[in-house]
This record gives sequence, structure tokens and C-alpha cells, in this order.
Amino acid sequence: MNHKMVFNMLGRIIILEAALMVLPLVVSLCYGEKCTLAFALTILIALAVGFLMWGIFRTKNHVIYAKEGFVIVALSWIAMSAIGALPFVISGDIPSYTDAFFETVSGFTTTGASILNNVEALDRGILFWRSFTHWVGGMGVLVFIVALLPSISDRSIHILRAEMPGPIMGKLVPKIKDTAKILYLIYIVLTVIEIIMLLCGGMPLYDSVVHAFGTAGTGGFGIKQSSIAGYSPYLQWVIAIFMFLFAVNFNLYYLLLIKKFKTVVKSVELWVFIGISVISSVIITADIFPMFESVSDAFRAAVFQVGSLISTTGYTTADFNQWPELSKAILLLLMLIGGCAGSTAGGLKVSRIILIFKMVRRELRHLLHPRSVGVVKFEGKRVSDETLNSVGVYFLLYVLCFGAVFLLLCFEPFDFETNFSATLACFNNVGPGFGLVGPASSYADYSGFSKIILSFAMLMGRLEIFPLILAFSPSTWTRK
Repeated sequence: MNHKMVFNMLGRIIILEAALMVLPLVVSLCYGEKCTLAFALTILIALAVGFLMWGIFRTKNHVIYAKEGFVIVALSWIAMSAIGALPFVISGDIPSYTDAFFETVSGFTTTGASILNNVEALDRGILFWRSFTHWVGGMGVLVFIVALLPSISDRSIHILRAEMPGPIMGKLVPKIKDTAKILYLIYIVLTVIEIIMLLCGGMPLYDSVVHAFGTAGTGGFGIKQSSIAGYSPYLQWVIAIFMFLFAVNFNLYYLLLIKKFKTVVKSVELWVFIGISVISSVIITADIFPMFESVSDAFRAAVFQVGSLISTTGYTTADFNQWPELSKAILLLLMLIGGCAGSTAGGLKVSRIILIFKMVRRELRHLLHPRSVGVVKFEGKRVSDETLNSVGVYFLLYVLCFGAVFLLLCFEPFDFETNFSATLACFNNVGPGFGLVGPASSYADYSGFSKIILSFAMLMGRLEIFPLILAFSPSTWTRK
């Protein structure tokens, strides 16, 4: 383990976070708000800590191997959340540091779970930072680092593998730095297009930027207690469409840019994602129709919530906690599945679900024909046994970690539906759940201990477990 390089990189990331806070600082200055001082103090603290770490842990060896990649990613997300919580505490908007840490982790991991019961009482600068953490965490701040820093070697693919969700991660182009730049360019362009479309629908500039951040990162922090319900049908449709778009594998957008249309059309993951979304929307529309004035209203509500939960964004236009059991069950399954690999969405990922089904089918065939050699293919290519093993191990770890978090939450005096959906919503980076953590409620009633547990559940979900386990494993830190 190259300890100096790990902490040197951590110092750079903290400095970058200080630079990112300049934007909400400017917003708070424009509106003349009291949180300006909170951002200024936090920036000074972050710069002091960052430059101190950068100076102490100077090294000429910037080669990043798998071990360093996982540790850098895990520690960076924890450090950024710890420092990112300071503006909430210093401004007094969230006096409890535990609550502020929960809110910040929820932001960076693009979960959208909140402890706030009156979000409209917060300053615009604080709300901007809260949503900006979604945008920063959506594509991944380490991907941004890889794209910018000249000293990062091409071995930094280990960082992307640790931070980018999904069972398979590869390069779009030969150089990993160029891959990171392409991903961020696509991310920025899609965000700008959404802002423009929201502005065309009459949404104010501030609201448009904040909601585009939440949609792009598939986070879901809103600036109104009613989330998106108070906006026009046009604006709801725009946000719904972009929630689906940001849940699609970004590699497909690159393939569209280089005119490989046939490859995109043949994407199995894309068609399965579309199929799940369409079928779920139709069934839920039929199920909730009696609760709405027209079929179009029911369809819009169904499509919006399907898009919101399968993309793990968490925006709402209706209290789906009050919907029939069939609709709630479908939404619960969508929360589990999540979006496509290589997107900003959370969940198990559509590609991983497909591979699990293919593995089950292969085993069933092997039982019937013991001498047969089963080959699992995905997107027209043979999937290596190493990848299949990693999918199986990840699913086992997912179940074990999920069970552990759920059991710890059961010490709270809440019902099964609340604790189970809270675990699922945080672990899969969705945000709102059912019961007492539904769209019209918050996580405020959970104890400080449970909020810390749920914070690490959000981190495990966003980083897909392995980086955190490796970062806190003693054997990782040995020099061998």
C-alpha cells in the first residue's frame, strides 16, 4: 500500500471540494443570505486540511493499483461528506452534526433521503449546495479528478472501477483520462439540455438548475416540500424523461455520438430497462386510475414514479405511500432493480439482474445435461467466469449487508414496512421509502445511531460495497 500517495490524493480531493463550494457561496452572496459565512469558513477549513495533507504526504510515485484505487475512493467519499456537512451545521440550518452528515452523505451518494421536515425554510445557498452534491456525486468526483489532473497515470482505471457502478467497467477510448473526459462531457451536455427545457416550461432559473442537478445525479433533493407536485404537467414530463435518460448506460450515448446506431439498438440491457419501465407504467396506471380524474393524470403519475424509482432519483408528484398494494409492490421491486450499469442510477443494476438470470439458466441446463459446457453471453460477448463470480459474490454481500443494516434498524420502535423500505431506499440510493419514511415524511425520527448506520448503507450502495470493506480491512493497509 502506497500510504503517501493515498493521503496525498485525499488532500487534493478535499481542495477540490473547497473549490466546488465557491459556487454555492456565490449563490448565497447573490441572495444576501446568512449562510455565506458558513461556506466561507468551510472553504478555509477544507483548504487548510487539503494543503496540509498534500504537503505532508508528497510523493513522486502516483501509480494507482487496485488496492490504492479502492481505498482512495472509499476514504474520499467519507472525507467529502464529513467536510460537506459543515455548512449545514455552521449556518444553523441543521444544528446536529449527525443529521448534517446524514444529509450530506445522502447528497453525494445521490440517495435523496432527508431528515428535513421543512425544506423551504432553508437558505437558497444551502439548498443549492444540497442539490449540487447530487450532481458532483452522480458521475463521481474521482472520475472528475482523473479527467483533470495531469499526474494521474493510466492505471487510474482502478479508481473508475471502484467508483463507477455496475458489474463491468471498460474504457471508451484507449486512454482512461480521455474516457473520463468523454463521460463528464456527456453528463454536462445532458444537464444543460434539461435546464434549457425546464426554462422553456416557465420554471425559474434557480429552480431549473437545482432540479437538473437532482435529475442528472438521480438524487432527488427538491426545494419544495411537495417535491415536483407543484409544477406543471410539462415540467413533470421533462423531469420524468430525463430521469430515464440518466438511468441509461452512458456508453450508449458515446456510441450514438460516433454513429454506431446498430450497437445501441442491439443493447440487451437497454431493451430490458425499457421493457421493465413500460410494463410497470402500464400496470400501475391501470391500478391507480380510480384515484385520479383522468387516464392521462394517472399515466403521468405512474410514469413519473416509475422513472423516479427505477432511476433511484426519488422525486415525487404524488404520495405513492397511499397507492394500492400492487403498485407499491412494483415500485419496491423497481427500487431493488435500479438503472443500467454505467449510469448515475443506483440499485442492483439491470445488467447484473440479467447476468444473475443467465447464471441460473446455465445451472438449470447443467443439471439436465451434466456434460454440457454452458457459456453466458451478454451484449453479444462471452462473459468471463471472473465477472460471473464477482456478480455472484456481490449479490451475496448485498444480501448479507442489507440484512445486517435491516436488523440494526429493527432496534427502532418502527414497523416492518418502515424499517425494511428505509434499508432498501438507502442501500439502493433511492431516498423515499414506505411507511414512516414515505414521500410525505422524512428520516428525522430515526436515532443518531440509526442515521450513522443508514449513512454507511448509502455509501455501500453507491460504491457497491467492496471499496468500504477493503478500506476498513487491516490487511489492506499492509505494505506487502
